[in-house]
Amino acid sequence: MACISSNFGTSLRIFYGHHRHLSRPLASIHSRCVFRNSSSFFHVSPLHSNPVHHYGHRDCCLFNGYRSFSVAFNSLSSDTGLTEEKVAVLVIGGGGREHAICYALKKSPSCDSVFCAPGNAGISSAGDATCISDLNIFDSSAVISFCQKWGIGLVVVGPEAPLVAGLANDLVKAGIPTFGPSSEAAALEGSKNFMKNLCDKYGIPTAKVLTLGKRDDYNLMATSDLIHVLPAVIMAALSNFYGFICGKEVYKGEHGAPIVIKADGLAAGKGVIVAMTLEEAYEAGEEASFFALVDGENAIPLESAQDHKRVGDGDTGPNTGGMGAYSPAPILTKELELLVMESIILPTVKGMSEEGCKFVGVLYAGLMIEKKSGLPKLIEYNVRFGDPECQVLMVRLESDLAQVLLAACKGELTGVSLNWSSDSAMVVVMASNGYPGSYEKGTVIQNLEEAEDVAPSIKIFHAGTALDSNGNFIATGGRVLGVTAKGRDLQEARDRAYQAVAEINWQGGFYRQDIGWRALPQKKPSPKA
Repeated sequence: MACISSNFGTSLRIFYGHHRHLSRPLASIHSRCVFRNSSSFFHVSPLHSNPVHHYGHRDCCLFNGYRSFSVAFNSLSSDTGLTEEKVAVLVIGGGGREHAICYALKKSPSCDSVFCAPGNAGISSAGDATCISDLNIFDSSAVISFCQKWGIGLVVVGPEAPLVAGLANDLVKAGIPTFGPSSEAAALEGSKNFMKNLCDKYGIPTAKVLTLGKRDDYNLMATSDLIHVLPAVIMAALSNFYGFICGKEVYKGEHGAPIVIKADGLAAGKGVIVAMTLEEAYEAGEEASFFALVDGENAIPLESAQDHKRVGDGDTGPNTGGMGAYSPAPILTKELELLVMESIILPTVKGMSEEGCKFVGVLYAGLMIEKKSGLPKLIEYNVRFGDPECQVLMVRLESDLAQVLLAACKGELTGVSLNWSSDSAMVVVMASNGYPGSYEKGTVIQNLEEAEDVAPSIKIFHAGTALDSNGNFIATGGRVLGVTAKGRDLQEARDRAYQAVAEINWQGGFYRQDIGWRALPQKKPSPKA
């Protein structure tokens, strides 16, 4: 696998690939780190885990450490003899991921109360949190004031945008334990150039990178799956190294397809163009998602989960934020999990610490598992729980989420273990017609209570809903509902999820009918009646 990156404001990237027990208190330190990038930076580097190559003046680190956690908690004794902190939690965000986090926190024995800002109608109606719809999550002073007024002992930041904007920096500086990285550490997601430079410096296996010019220099035109036209300057740069692309054909050079073009900034999972046929992608390897909790120095893996990014059945059509997910994911074996931790996650945690950018939060690694070698390579990092993977993880989690996240905030993940249900879980996303393009808002959704009652262990997480004047749920977003079910195995979880979906009366929405097909290829879910 390799990648080419073009640094133009938010930069254009082109990738190709073939391919637990809480202990001593320790205050976390958040530090500032900046990788210096030039708009004219142009460089190709090999993908290896061998000795690191250095390219002149690179990563400039500014240390601005601070330590805190002055908030007092009431203590309870757990059955294990460990001290549990009775804590009020504020969850930042208002989507399906945040609903799932609120749901898990509500079940946490040590969680005194759960607030969610801004939240959504589904979170409030289910009683999973008290929603604070008028709290501006991009106004740090307002969030801090709320936390101080209501005695918030833990803030969990769900979406990436407030993290990149520096909300965690300000909260930690004010003495409020916050699960989520500083803005500097969030550059792992906010800037692909930052991430690629870190991987190159610390020998983390990932795609090769080539950085080209500024956004204004190019006029890229693309179809949903294939690059249709590439500017001559990019063609010239690629012709010897990657082959070239013309019309609907991908001509393979030294490295060949697939080639992916990706913007450098935040794109909500949709800023990707894959320059290849799907058949070529499947021959090269399979993508996988990997999650780990990080406390600045240590990391522990979460259970495996896998999502479906493409909008259409059979993984066709444009990328979305995610149309469904399942857990566990058969592709992520325990052997592969250990390899990912040793070769990708832990070197990243160590590298960020050595750069003065300690990472606290969730590392979400998008991986390519090469079919020939079986080895994982890093495609990109996100710095928060994946959505909709978070939904299936939270319904399987049996540990006290509030305590685990507090342990991460305090640098105490060493020795922490997570307990998981042996059941499988699946979530089917219901989205507004037209998504991921333009879509209609305000369509009425009915029979949600009936859907949750059709089988055991069904939970509907709301991502984009509100209540109209008649008390009906209406759709307000692209991805609207995450219909989630558990079962003894993945087949039972899928059957239950689709039974619930079939009960929902929503003329303005659609869903994929084949979630989990890679893990259960022998069967397909029945079409919606």
